[in-house]
Amino acid sequence: MESTNKTAISEFLLQGLTEDPALQPLIFSLFLSMYLVTILGNLFIILAVSIDSQIHIPMYFFLCSLFFHDICLSTSIIPKMLVNIQFQDQSITYSGCLTQGALVIVFGYLENFLLAVMSYGRYVAICHPLRYRVIMNLCFCVLLVMISMSISIVVCLLHSVLVLQLSLCRATEIPHFFCELTQFIKLTCSDTLFVNILVYISSCMFGGVSISGVIFSYVHIVSSVLRMPSSEGMHKTFSSCGSHLSVISLFYGTGFGVYISSAVTDSPRKTAVSSVMYTVVPQMLNYFIYFLRNRHMKDALRKFLCSIAYAVRFFLLFDLGFSDRIMVGQCASLHSQLSSTWKRYSYNHIDFRVDFKDNFSFCLVL
Repeated sequence: MESTNKTAISEFLLQGLTEDPALQPLIFSLFLSMYLVTILGNLFIILAVSIDSQIHIPMYFFLCSLFFHDICLSTSIIPKMLVNIQFQDQSITYSGCLTQGALVIVFGYLENFLLAVMSYGRYVAICHPLRYRVIMNLCFCVLLVMISMSISIVVCLLHSVLVLQLSLCRATEIPHFFCELTQFIKLTCSDTLFVNILVYISSCMFGGVSISGVIFSYVHIVSSVLRMPSSEGMHKTFSSCGSHLSVISLFYGTGFGVYISSAVTDSPRKTAVSSVMYTVVPQMLNYFIYFLRNRHMKDALRKFLCSIAYAVRFFLLFDLGFSDRIMVGQCASLHSQLSSTWKRYSYNHIDFRVDFKDNFSFCLVL
């Protein structure tokens, strides 16, 4: 194949999941729905956890980091795909393709490291409960997340530098719905043996470190739990790890599944379809897994949504000019008793209490 300089190619063509025009509206609706569910669900959980001071503990800090990562990864892939389908334009610029591929690498490795960090947090909480607050302090948690992000960026820069050294061919069609590193390498006319070896070595090394951290943490957790004298305590401890284990299984299971399917099939289209399972589906399911199995997150989200509902009705009353004293809701629905942070105000003959410290909640009273 004829090669050309890297700067001579201005754009690539993303062939997407299918070329059948009849299926494009269905794919557009499906991915738009998945994207909205991912963004809104993760965002609501992040806001709910952030304003609820009762659950400001390391585990929820890591969860918010994971949910924010899910938003970023989905945003780096799905919007461009939706725009291409909507405007029937498969093109993506050269710089845009490199940027998208780099973001996928960064967030892919970041989730890998975050799961290992969360495993370590579970290990400290179960095996060293009395030292948990001391070891997993806020500064240390932030440091772990920053180190994970830094390593992910370094890996991304390494892969990007290797790819930029390759000479591209005239063929610019990528049989995928986003710019993936492996698909980008297949467009080159250069010898890619050295690049592939380095990519596999770095993937195995950094991925292996994370997996080893997860295995190390859970081996010690299982060993500690089995020494508990109470079966009820054992069950409760294992239940607290169920959500995290489910997310780990989803992430690594889909990743290995896609790798195996790409190895046994020669169809790029089938590989693209299977890639949905690790680039889109886990990000949509992660917060469902934690939300459905975690009572504290349910309570935080309930209080957050109640606060929003009360706020909307509160300002609607003012906009409509009601002057009567109206009972909109009971304060007890948000808090069992009024704390010292609740202040009483009166506006337009309407008495209300506002909590500026906890959840920014309020209620109207008679």
